[in-house]
Amino acid sequence: MPSYPFMQVDAFTDVALGGNPCAVVFEADDLDDAKRLAIAREMNLSETAFVQKPKVEADVAARYFTVDEEIPLAGHPTIATIYALVESGRLKLTGDITKIMLELKVGPIPIEIYSSGGKVQRVVMSQKKPQFLKTYDAAEIMPAFGLKADDVLKGFSIQTVSTGTPQLMIPVPDLDTLRRVQVNAPLFNQLRESGDWFSPHLFCAQGVTSEGQTFARHVGPTLEDPFTGSATGGMAAYLYHYGIIEQKQFVAEQGHWIQRPGKATVEIVGSRDDIETVKVGGSAVTVLKGELLL
Repeated sequence: MPSYPFMQVDAFTDVALGGNPCAVVFEADDLDDAKRLAIAREMNLSETAFVQKPKVEADVAARYFTVDEEIPLAGHPTIATIYALVESGRLKLTGDITKIMLELKVGPIPIEIYSSGGKVQRVVMSQKKPQFLKTYDAAEIMPAFGLKADDVLKGFSIQTVSTGTPQLMIPVPDLDTLRRVQVNAPLFNQLRESGDWFSPHLFCAQGVTSEGQTFARHVGPTLEDPFTGSATGGMAAYLYHYGIIEQKQFVAEQGHWIQRPGKATVEIVGSRDDIETVKVGGSAVTVLKGELLL
């Protein structure tokens, strides 16, 4: 009976049972896509990561699956995967800052691992160069979230932004607007079927703690994602490109209202009109170690 070691890691948190959980399956090279999807459904988390040998010039490779499909780039599985590789002894630290290349579905991305005393403190991913894609009419989009067209941040548009995975960016003016979000499943599913985005990200330039500068909700018909790293990258690119925020470095918050508080460090590299990359980083905690018997 084939067996596969795995870990479950909470990412974008330094406290167990916070942030966003991810299952990380090691030595997954011989698993086909159908088996990976079945395992992701068994784990029943927002994503499951499968570690494998790289096919291009990179140090390690991983692929990420939701319970429905593969996602080309994601933030919390990246933080969780790198953390799990170090914690399990599969990836060696080379100093206080270890730099590697991680191969994903979208291609290789740079990773920086910040550590102290041999322990990982923070994992930082450099996402793909932001692409600003299709814009949408607020009157078409907002009812899917129980909101009105004028609940969009005044003067700004709803737009798909991709830093590796296309996410629908929905800026709103404040935390009170975010609290009123309620997904209309039929409308949501209709929009996603015809849209150019993977999932929606509603956000404002306010934190829920003194540490945060932004807060977001990443919602769907059946669940709310505790922390979404890829969408945080797209959100940061949107906020800076359109001048909603001035600072290139800030703390993004998400998940507090569903009892899974998470935070990420964000760094924007480049100018407003030519953002080169968004660096999204966070800490992680191991909550489970085991073996899949298949």
